[in-house]
Amino acid sequence: MDEKIHLDLEDFSSEPFLETFIKEIQKEEAVFLIGIFVALLLVILTVVFFGNFWGSSKARNAVLLLGLCDSGKTLLFSRLLLGKFVRTQTSITESSATYKSKSDRGSSWTLIDVPGHESLRVQIVEKYKAVARAVVFVVDSSVFQKDVRDVAEFLYSILTDSIVAKNAPALVVACNKQDVSMAKSAKLIQQQLEKELNTLRLTRSAALSSQDGPVGGSVYLGKRGKDFEFSQLPSHVEFIECSARGSKAEDGDADIDALEKSLARL
Repeated sequence: MDEKIHLDLEDFSSEPFLETFIKEIQKEEAVFLIGIFVALLLVILTVVFFGNFWGSSKARNAVLLLGLCDSGKTLLFSRLLLGKFVRTQTSITESSATYKSKSDRGSSWTLIDVPGHESLRVQIVEKYKAVARAVVFVVDSSVFQKDVRDVAEFLYSILTDSIVAKNAPALVVACNKQDVSMAKSAKLIQQQLEKELNTLRLTRSAALSSQDGPVGGSVYLGKRGKDFEFSQLPSHVEFIECSARGSKAEDGDADIDALEKSLARL
């Protein structure tokens, strides 16, 4: 009997058995460790994804008022915030305030009035472009024919910016000063801007092709092989007509209902 037990123990302690047993343990450990690694990786990716999603949606709460000098941005800024006429002068720095949209949700945005002078606006746009939820590009409809080239160049610089293109903030082109008899309609302004932006794209693309690569983090505007249209942009685009001054200036109300409705939809 003792001899039998001794033989059985020898059989279990044999080298092949131990090797097999150790290999099985190692396999189990490897599978267990891989499972833990995959689970941790999924948790990290989920946290990063939702962190970026929530962070970007919370951070992008600015509405930028852009446009050339004397387009009426600062008066629009005052009308939206105060609801009354305020005499203004050419801005030399940005102004910002909390704007509560006229919607059922009661959403609030930081409204930023950016100076129109080129030497001032470039740095300010650079400062706020990453947090822009929307861009309200104000156009002086009464002198648009004269300013169309300058308007298009400014708008082109915004739309081809890599950060703006990536974030795709809503674009509202506010055709201001509709109270002036010579003001152009929003439809006409859209058509002429599309033609001018298409021309700019051709000339800028030709200039870039003679260089080693893209400059300043710019992106191609619209779709290649097609004439430019605002419908090709990744962002939502609206052209609206408004009058910050109103038909009776300080004695009357502004005609900004269309703009307020656009902001309420953000």
